[in-house]
Amino acid sequence: MEETEDVGCQHYKRKCALVSPCCKKVYTCRVCHDDQENHQLVRQEVQEIKCLICEKVQKVARMCQNEDCTTVFGKYFCEKCRLYDDDNKKQFHCDKCGLCRVGGEENYFHCDTCGVCLAKELRNAHKCIEQASRSNCAVCLEDLHTSRIAAHIPPCGHLIHYACFKEMLKTGNYACPTCNHSMVKMDNVWDHIDEEIANTPMPDEYKDYIVHILCRDCHKESAVLFHVLGLKCQECGSYNTCRTAEPQNEEENNSKPANTDGSGDSASGTTSTS
Repeated sequence: MEETEDVGCQHYKRKCALVSPCCKKVYTCRVCHDDQENHQLVRQEVQEIKCLICEKVQKVARMCQNEDCTTVFGKYFCEKCRLYDDDNKKQFHCDKCGLCRVGGEENYFHCDTCGVCLAKELRNAHKCIEQASRSNCAVCLEDLHTSRIAAHIPPCGHLIHYACFKEMLKTGNYACPTCNHSMVKMDNVWDHIDEEIANTPMPDEYKDYIVHILCRDCHKESAVLFHVLGLKCQECGSYNTCRTAEPQNEEENNSKPANTDGSGDSASGTTSTS
């Protein structure tokens, strides 16, 4: 049978649909099913498919078993995942992930600790967190491991959808929503705050006021001069800090940090599936 039309759905171009084992309904893909039903389709459990060219219902296979049709259902076919796709996304199956990824197997490696495939440039260059992908995105709350949206791994190691990461930066949110560690280099921002603080002296009643802070980036504690514009970490220079305690006594409140020369140091206070 001659194939002259592009068929499938908005999620996948393919020439077959899945017969869902859970509700026995026919959907072009698992995403279509999950959008319409109140339960999720486990596509690895799919046993039957329907040819969208000749409409024959048959066992899972790469091509139609109707001798008058013999349609190839997808240029890419993974029997383990019951995945068919006519688009070339450089799909590959990862046994350790238990599903198909996109982007080319030669460009990725599987991190056994994080439990996910990562770009090869991140080998020995990322912070591992045990089974990091087996969780929901802290922004949209959708599953990370099986998501069709690419994931981003910031310096802290807490995975987040790349689209969510970009949206956070657009709204001025630079800190990881899980641990508050800076997800991008902030040196220019910290330098700008240094300048603002240098040009904004505090009133006399607060100019010698010392507070204790914890840095969310280097996790070090400091005792710093209070300033309404920010509290600067004395270890790494970050302003991504939080106050941990008030001065313990009047003598401590009237003391100053070791560096008070006005230099600024004395100023206070990041792969998808198919």
